[in-house]
Amino acid sequence: MKNLLVASTSTIHGGTYLSYLLSEISNLFSETDEVLFIPYARPSGISHDEYTQIAAEAFSKIDKKIVGIHTFDNPIEAINNAKGVFVGGGNTFVLVSQLYKNNVMQVLRKAIFNGLPYLGTSAGSNICGTTMGTTNDMPIAYPPSFKTLGVIPFNINPHYLDPDPTSKHMGETRETRIKEYHSQNTIPVVGIREGSWLAVKGTIITLRGTLSARIFEQGKEPYELENGASLAVF
Repeated sequence: MKNLLVASTSTIHGGTYLSYLLSEISNLFSETDEVLFIPYARPSGISHDEYTQIAAEAFSKIDKKIVGIHTFDNPIEAINNAKGVFVGGGNTFVLVSQLYKNNVMQVLRKAIFNGLPYLGTSAGSNICGTTMGTTNDMPIAYPPSFKTLGVIPFNINPHYLDPDPTSKHMGETRETRIKEYHSQNTIPVVGIREGSWLAVKGTIITLRGTLSARIFEQGKEPYELENGASLAVF
């Protein structure tokens, strides 16, 4: 049975790295003391070691050990032997490129469907969808495919921002960009606001956190999914 926590962000305003999620993370990984960390997304271009240390410091607060996948000679075996996986945020193009380069995209997908507990934040949440086509990131790397894990039947737009009616900025809103996406694609998109996440248990997907989510489907007006509600099958 799938068991995932798909979060918009790792850090909310006024908090520290993962602090708002630690109790949820502790429950997700309750059956293991060691979690495999995939630092491929490299936020701000930091190294794999630096990123792993940031995650390790947060997980130490719930008495969990983090081990970076980059420290293994065989990343495929690392995933197959893992009792829990955390894929952190950063640049989705870089993350997806590395997952394909190391031949672990399908390995990770299979492990998740077999019940491996999975935590994703930001880019790590993007890859749970059918494709990475609704990422907010700059294309600084060139993955061989936009196809991602497909462990949830829609795409994610993390860090979703509502239009500010008082702003004088005349550029595109996030909603405009998602509508553009739907001019070429049929896959639904869930915009997750900061401080919220999707809890996935088998086929049940429930919105948790502090805010509602914004649901986009091709040819329909977007609508809100309230905190605590479960997503209907698209």
